[in-house]
Amino acid sequence: MPHLPPDPHIAALTELPNVGPAVARRLLALGISSPQQLRGQDPDELYERSCALAGRREDLCLLDTLAAVVDVANGGPARPWWDYSRERKAAAHG
Repeated sequence: MPHLPPDPHIAALTELPNVGPAVARRLLALGISSPQQLRGQDPDELYERSCALAGRREDLCLLDTLAAVVDVANGGPARPWWDYSRERKAAAHG
């Protein structure tokens, strides 16, 4: 099997905090191929679209990761995705 060159879009997306190859592939499936395209996006909408593409409810950690990367794309500080999990859970109980 020939060795394929790395996908430049995956490489660019994985430079974002909290984004590994699996999340980068999900972003590509959503039509996001660069960090700049995340600016102004709604993490909840991206999550719902990802669930629709997968044909099932995705783990809520994906929602938290999407919130983290959209925040960074909008100029916010890099924070771990689990900070967003804590905030989401607190808002649900609060």
